[in-house]
Amino acid sequence: MELLDAHLVPAVDGVAFGLLLFVVAAGLSLAFGTAGVLNLSHGTLYAIGAYTGAELSDGTWGGLALGLAAGTAAACVAGAGLSAATAPLARRGHLAQALLTFGLALIGGDLLIQFFGADELPVRVPEALDSSVNLLGHRYPAYRLCFIVMAVLLAAFGTWVLTRTRMGAAVRAAADDPQMLAATGHSPRAVHTGVLAAAGALAGAAGVLGAPIIGPGPGTSETVLMLSLVVVVLGGLRSLWATFFAAVAVGEVQTLGVSVAPELAPYLLFAAMAAVLVLRSRFAEPTEAGAGHGSEGSGPDPVARLRGLLAGRLPGPKRPSVRLGRPPGHDRAPAWSSRLPGRAAWWQAAPLLVLLVVLIALPALLDAYSISLAGSALALGLLAISVTVLTGYAGLPTLGQTAPFAVGAYATANLADAGWTVGPVQIVLSALAAAAFAAVVGPAVIRARGTTVLMITLAIGELTGAVVNQLKSVTGGADGLVGFPATRALWGGEGMLEESELYNYALVVAVVAVALTLLVLHSPAGKLLTGTRGAEARMRASGHPVGRYLLVAHVCAGALAGVAGSLMVTVQQYLSPADVGFEIAAFALLAVVIGGTTSVIGALLGAGLIVATRDWVAGSWPGHGPLLLGVLFVATVYVLPRGLAGLRSGGPGGGGESGRPSGTTGAPGTPGAPGISGDPGGPRGSHGSDSAAAEEQPPSVPAPTRAGKVSP
Repeated sequence: MELLDAHLVPAVDGVAFGLLLFVVAAGLSLAFGTAGVLNLSHGTLYAIGAYTGAELSDGTWGGLALGLAAGTAAACVAGAGLSAATAPLARRGHLAQALLTFGLALIGGDLLIQFFGADELPVRVPEALDSSVNLLGHRYPAYRLCFIVMAVLLAAFGTWVLTRTRMGAAVRAAADDPQMLAATGHSPRAVHTGVLAAAGALAGAAGVLGAPIIGPGPGTSETVLMLSLVVVVLGGLRSLWATFFAAVAVGEVQTLGVSVAPELAPYLLFAAMAAVLVLRSRFAEPTEAGAGHGSEGSGPDPVARLRGLLAGRLPGPKRPSVRLGRPPGHDRAPAWSSRLPGRAAWWQAAPLLVLLVVLIALPALLDAYSISLAGSALALGLLAISVTVLTGYAGLPTLGQTAPFAVGAYATANLADAGWTVGPVQIVLSALAAAAFAAVVGPAVIRARGTTVLMITLAIGELTGAVVNQLKSVTGGADGLVGFPATRALWGGEGMLEESELYNYALVVAVVAVALTLLVLHSPAGKLLTGTRGAEARMRASGHPVGRYLLVAHVCAGALAGVAGSLMVTVQQYLSPADVGFEIAAFALLAVVIGGTTSVIGALLGAGLIVATRDWVAGSWPGHGPLLLGVLFVATVYVLPRGLAGLRSGGPGGGGESGRPSGTTGAPGTPGAPGISGDPGGPRGSHGSDSAAAEEQPPSVPAPTRAGKVSP
């Protein structure tokens, strides 16, 4: 009884907080489960309602009603606008949607701060609700009890609408069979817009009613979005009541868990999210697991579809090739000539050589501050290349590559603090630590497909962020690490303090890392990896250990991210949690999309553009960095659907849109030259016509020999 008495108020607070998350998550689940939109701006819709309600609140019932109506309407209109914004991306998959909506969230957050100010707004509720009631001998706010009742009624009303009304039937039909819905005379597009408008209205209403619980202010939208994603993952998309109970559980962890087990509470939510996702991916239908990375639904038989893809690459009867006047076989070039680099190889390497010349010349052209930004861009570029390996080559779109990045960064900072200041030693040890981390979490990632990969990697990244904030003895917590000795380029040298020295060191490390990455991607191992992305079912049927290939790719990408983290610490000479947070993961993914999802040089250029926008351009317009970055996100998704590499290849056979859906990578088309141009041609299991698939030319895939060995 004493235990109940001690924790009664936190437990009831958990119910109220959980039901607030339920109202928000119901809209997020509706948008994703019915309209198919992965909306990372849903927290901003909540903030629109919260700011509007707080601004109109005056302590009267009329002010509360006016704020509720205005906040709900504003978020509803924003949701309808989101439908129009995402409509052109319907065939490009969830990755493009995630980047677009994240950019819209940055823009919306900046505009809200400019309009309402950067301080948390006070919220006044009617006097009758601004009091306390007796709850089992404890005084408890009347408003929160009232909110609990309203949320339960909303859950019951929403379930009735979805299951017992014609409107709900149309919504369910739009998700399950839009063609049948259109045949009945209803417009799937109108239903799609209505669903997103309703999702926005729910978020706006939750913002108005939840403002006294979670006050509107900077960071509110991000917190609400992350917790709502956890609720949606735990509750699933099938039942509103499952979402209801998942939200209550999350609320209890956030309130009661902090009072009962404060040391475990920061890890429980995202650990539970990752565990649920991993279990679902392991117990998914076999056809789903084998159909391909990124496949979110049913489609043509992968083996039948890929027969045309690989027909020219598989062993088969050879036709004699004889020219008049020449003996058979004399029409071929000598075997040794295939080892010489041809014009195509030199042409593909030319952009890298040009970029290298420009990077070498930068210290003579830029001031000290700009040189330091260039060094940071190189570190972010290596992180983006690690994302390219996973997203473009392995077909594993990731939002959590900052986890091994953080491992490498904190490893370098602690090594320097312990006296290990030699750069190559820091690089190697940080890479090994990040690779070990990637090897541990890799099995949870490589079995997942499509959006599930995004959510699992997001959970891993958020768990890593929680560890960073809690493990103060190693990471410095929220204060970060600063004051550790400067890195020495080589044994016997002095610590590097000048910006030009740090930049030259970063450039050498980046050149070596990029060269090794390109060497691996152009090797038979790289071709095997590309084959698993584009032809997983056929690779499995041929006896290839696809899981092993993906795990090796995940570990190597983790090592590269660790090198990037080590380089960032050396260049910045300080480290904070913001340097390894979710925003950096989104930036790295954007850099990949800017450059083209299989373009190494494109990832470097994308990282440079992001750093220039975030730090250099934003310096001339202080306080609007998020707005500029948001515009960059939105422009990239619309203007560069295939990245800079698509502009370079161009044409229907190279860089043009094919008009086919392309799964989660959002880059339909044919594979280009790895590391230089082109795109991944969609992830495993991307759907398209057989005629379109037959025109693709994937790289050759070595056939397996006995005992699982691979013959080059």
